[in-house]
Amino acid sequence: MGLNSAIEHHPDRRLSVAPMMDWTDRHDRYFLRQISRCALLYSEMLTAPAVIHGDRDRLLGFSAAEHPVALQLGGADPAQMAEAAEIGAARGYDEININVGCPSDRVQSGRFGACLMAEPETVAACFSAMQAAVSVPVTVKSRIGIDDRDSYDDLRRFIDTVADAGCRTFIVHARKAVLQGLSPKENRDVPPLRYELVYRLKQDCPEFEIIINGGIRKHADVAAHLAQVDGVMIGREAYQNPWFLHDVDAAVFDADPPSATRHDAVHAMRGYIMDEVRRGTRLHAITRHMLGLFNGQPGARAWRRYLSENAPKPGAGIEVVDAALALVGSGDLQRSA
Repeated sequence: MGLNSAIEHHPDRRLSVAPMMDWTDRHDRYFLRQISRCALLYSEMLTAPAVIHGDRDRLLGFSAAEHPVALQLGGADPAQMAEAAEIGAARGYDEININVGCPSDRVQSGRFGACLMAEPETVAACFSAMQAAVSVPVTVKSRIGIDDRDSYDDLRRFIDTVADAGCRTFIVHARKAVLQGLSPKENRDVPPLRYELVYRLKQDCPEFEIIINGGIRKHADVAAHLAQVDGVMIGREAYQNPWFLHDVDAAVFDADPPSATRHDAVHAMRGYIMDEVRRGTRLHAITRHMLGLFNGQPGARAWRRYLSENAPKPGAGIEVVDAALALVGSGDLQRSA
């Protein structure tokens, strides 16, 4: 059912924004879509049981304006993962991604995330069940390895096993995960980046779509990686400095970005913010994702401070955003700092 049509209609993954817990929720994705028209956006990771048994409107709801958007799932039970994938695809997500990269203790105790790199057969079984259940593509996001299983041969064993089940798109965070002794935060910084392993994977397996992730913070680096692999996934830089994405549409996709200036991006959020506040969403739930918009610009600190102090207050509405924007002035630069 799913595989042929999934391959025919896969999203453009040349530039994507990583799934990030507590960050890439629907409000953040809507905001990022005011800056980049084309980047593929990923959800926060959701566990398969949460999707099956939880509040689906709250967990899975998103605006049509967010497309293309992918859902990342965590789990190790093929039947559960297939059911969750089917629910996500029915909600309109353009891709379903399997989390094989998160190193947190909570994730390990649930037997998903990076610890599954030690169980490639389990990941392959999940992929097979999920892709059979949906017509959108199913992809895998992993590390280059875990603990002492961090050689290129270890990576190839994992990739080859999952590929034998039919997977053709692999997003690889170019750091290994240390499952004991490092916190999730330390696992994003301490293990060294080894881009060369991901490059070699693409060279040895040209038939696979290989997306590189990890520590990418400059536009020149995006271009350099795209010369070696099929796509680049941006993580923290896209959240902490969201205007980074502004130049991506033109440079990577040959498209015009939706907002010419940072001020335009804020104005484009006004209707969404007012609608959400009317529905009972707290203003801070939206504006917390916008704090880094003016990084490197005059007034950036005043923007962050005003929103941080006033958006969480009961009854806060669009007037808080307008007042914060007035503190920045009109000296917006067209290019990212």
